[in-house]
Amino acid sequence: MANTRSAAKRSRQSVSRARQNRGVRTRLRGLQKTARGNAKPDAKQIQALISALDKAAKRGVIHRNAADRRKARLNALLVGKK
Repeated sequence: MANTRSAAKRSRQSVSRARQNRGVRTRLRGLQKTARGNAKPDAKQIQALISALDKAAKRGVIHRNAADRRKARLNALLVGKK
């Protein structure tokens, strides 16, 4: 239990932010499964996933380097399949 009002507020904020971040991460996982699961990935799917990765990194849900790494792998997958 928090000892001060500000600590209690920070606790409430961290719970709500964790809930939001969990939804974003779940959405990213779903997009990655659909993009990587196809034998021939669709360019629009990969473009949507890259956009979602950029937004998640911008908002601090995932690290910027992690987003860049995933985007590089997706681009390599797209180029390799052509």
